[in-house]
Amino acid sequence: AETHIIDLNPDLVILDIMLPGSDGLSICRRVRPTYHGPILMLTALGDDIDEVAGLETGADDYLAKPVRPRVLLARIRALLRRQAASQPGSAMTNEEIAINNVIISRSRREVTLNGSTIYLTDAEFDLLWLLASRAGQLLSRDDINQSLRGLEHDGLDRTIDLRISRLRKKLQDDSKEPAIIKSVRGKGYLYSL
Repeated sequence: AETHIIDLNPDLVILDIMLPGSDGLSICRRVRPTYHGPILMLTALGDDIDEVAGLETGADDYLAKPVRPRVLLARIRALLRRQAASQPGSAMTNEEIAINNVIISRSRREVTLNGSTIYLTDAEFDLLWLLASRAGQLLSRDDINQSLRGLEHDGLDRTIDLRISRLRKKLQDDSKEPAIIKSVRGKGYLYSL
């Protein structure tokens, strides 16, 4: 499997932790020094230890089985977008993110929900774009502050929490289940897939 990955250099690799004859963690560890594309790990175990091990061996994302096809596709698209954005000379200005019934256009700085335009401030748009472009990833307040303002979160500033609250209202997300923007107590925020 390692030689196929290295020889073919695919755009993205999906590895299952439990493979016959070898395991995805070992393959990931062996190919990571030479393969620079995104690696998505799958497992039926659903254990935090496996997730940490997968990410520490060089995987870019992790998904527990059973996998819902739409979620897998969204994760693949997000990984490929991130990969394309990191390439020299790539431009993200014309990108659009469409997850479920929300469409976010970076070039027009426009958000639509069920076909209706949602009006956001620049700060709200930047926060929503950041969360959606990393959909399925937990972002701490410090991650968000670093990305948007270049500052560490001091633990007292509630600006991010207030923007999240306003975004939820504008996205009619305050009464939905499952939520579009999830709060993970004591950890941060996550844009749901």
